[in-house]
Amino acid sequence: MKKVEAIIKPFKLDDVRSALMDVGISGMTATEVKGFGRQKGHTELYRGAEYAVDFLPKVKLEIIVGEQQVDACIEAILTAAHTGKIGDGKIFVTPLERIIRIRTSEEGEDAV
Repeated sequence: MKKVEAIIKPFKLDDVRSALMDVGISGMTATEVKGFGRQKGHTELYRGAEYAVDFLPKVKLEIIVGEQQVDACIEAILTAAHTGKIGDGKIFVTPLERIIRIRTSEEGEDAV
């Protein structure tokens, strides 16, 4: 089992969700987060004063998939989240040692 984490632009969330559903991945956790990388924020004008916005709004997706679904999951995210502009986001893949469903005590892929 793998955990795929993706940091994407907020307006791409529905596109990514649809793309994941198209490849058979229906469960995920989405969290509103703020951050910056190479994009380094931007400046905005408010009531005539310019100020820096260092942290930009993003959405963090956490998706648990079996080994056989990892590549399809990554490809779906890459395709749906891509705009070609700086700040499109990142994808991280990490192994999971153990997964347990609290309600039933099921483990492994049965718990997902």
